[in-house]
Amino acid sequence: MEHGNSTLGSGFMLMGILKDSESPELLCAIITILYMLALISNGLLLLVITMDTRLHVPMYLLLGQLSLMDLLFTSVVTPKALVDFLRSENTISFGGCALQMFLALTLGGAEDLLLAFMAYDRYVAICHPLNYMVLMSTRVCWLMVATSWILASLSALGHTFYTMHFPFCMSRKISHLLCEIPPLLKLACADTSRYELMVYVTGVTFLLLPLSVIVASYTLILFTVLHMPSNEGRQKALVTCSSHLTVVGMFYGAATFMYILPSSLHSTKQDNIISVFYTIVTPALNPLIYSLRNKEVMGALRRVMGKYMLRTHPTF
Repeated sequence: MEHGNSTLGSGFMLMGILKDSESPELLCAIITILYMLALISNGLLLLVITMDTRLHVPMYLLLGQLSLMDLLFTSVVTPKALVDFLRSENTISFGGCALQMFLALTLGGAEDLLLAFMAYDRYVAICHPLNYMVLMSTRVCWLMVATSWILASLSALGHTFYTMHFPFCMSRKISHLLCEIPPLLKLACADTSRYELMVYVTGVTFLLLPLSVIVASYTLILFTVLHMPSNEGRQKALVTCSSHLTVVGMFYGAATFMYILPSSLHSTKQDNIISVFYTIVTPALNPLIYSLRNKEVMGALRRVMGKYMLRTHPTF
């Protein structure tokens, strides 16, 4: 087998799901629609949260960050995949691959931590409402956001440097939608077993610690909700929490499959389907899950759209 050192001048070929699909044109159209839906829905949610002062509270500030992460995450992967398919070109430079990996890991890790902070926010709001503005002040909220971004970017930087330092085989064909650790390690012409173990350990730590916070938060929330005297209050709490739990289930399910399950249980086809799910489908669905069932967000959207209509059509 030929070996070759990775240099900045060398590149890879991303053999993603569009190349292996039986109906690539149809799949391309579906992915395009989902990407446009992700752009519009996340963009609108960000706009509404920014423009409407009634939503300038920790819950919606964290939700706005989730939309920003989803918007950036899908934009790191989807446009290139679509353009490569339309141009019948699937190459990516060594530097471009490293950058894509760093951004994807940063955004995925930041969302992982943010979901835990959002669960804690719901716990405080429901279980300790009188102390909410003390425990979840604006300063605390932005500290949570900064922690998510900083820890995720540091972890991503370390993994990117270490993954890309391996010598890669000359074929350089990545059987995946994007540059990620598992498919790249399959191309390495060196013993990666120790690093794979480190990826597994850090993956378990990075996923299970926030997931433990989420499970603990919602267990305490459930006990509190069941003892609420008001049916209306109980229903409102359950609707808000069920939206968050739906997003958590989609995110952690995909992340667990990619980074916790042993490599022996992975297949190229399954990995590609999962990658499409968490890079394209989930970012498109998250804002719809949160906004369509949230009266405050829908009310804010109507107010923002109403102001826009008055500015553009004053006689309307």
